[in-house]
Amino acid sequence: MNGPIIELRGVVKKYESAVNTVTALNGIDLRVNAGEFVVVLGKSGAGKSTLVNMLTGIDRPTSGEIRVAGTSVHALGEDDRAAWRGRHVGVVLQFFQLLPSLTVIQNVMLPMDFANRYPILQQREWAMYLLKQIDIANHAHKLPSAVSGGQQQRIAIARALANDPPILVADEPTGNLDSTTARSVFGVFRDLVRQSKTIVMVTHDRDLARQAQRTILLADGEIASQ
Repeated sequence: MNGPIIELRGVVKKYESAVNTVTALNGIDLRVNAGEFVVVLGKSGAGKSTLVNMLTGIDRPTSGEIRVAGTSVHALGEDDRAAWRGRHVGVVLQFFQLLPSLTVIQNVMLPMDFANRYPILQQREWAMYLLKQIDIANHAHKLPSAVSGGQQQRIAIARALANDPPILVADEPTGNLDSTTARSVFGVFRDLVRQSKTIVMVTHDRDLARQAQRTILLADGEIASQ
């Protein structure tokens, strides 16, 4: 696509209560090109998770513009944002949020049902392909509780890729993993970038961040450096 695949212009997000107003993001301008691997760093309360919510359409800005994958996300209604996200953005969280009663492959297939992305006969084939891509296919018919934390995070990545979105947004995906497993999961992200995915990842791990193409430092809701 022409221009950046992600663009934020003057994005402000405020949370108001009866006591006070908290500005989580304050005039964010950000451009991410297709196929880029960008890591967002910052202390607790810097606005990292709020930024993720803006990029994925989980929340709306108080003011400003957000354009992702050719869509003005800030202008969409709630239902339209959910439908848009299902096709264009994969989300990976720190807590894997796999459904415990479904097998690994069923967890990966679930987003396909919601988005009507593939005919039913192709869903299992595509899910197995994704599991093979991240070296977890031999666990396809197990329950999530039967595999390790690192393997569960790989499953969550496969689920995020279920509808073949061009963008993957990950919020502290290695936060619950030991350093060796974290590096392994980070390697999966690097492989996806080589396959032309665009990745924005929030992390507190500066050692991992150094391996990304670009690092953005958030402080008090503003971009301090990049």
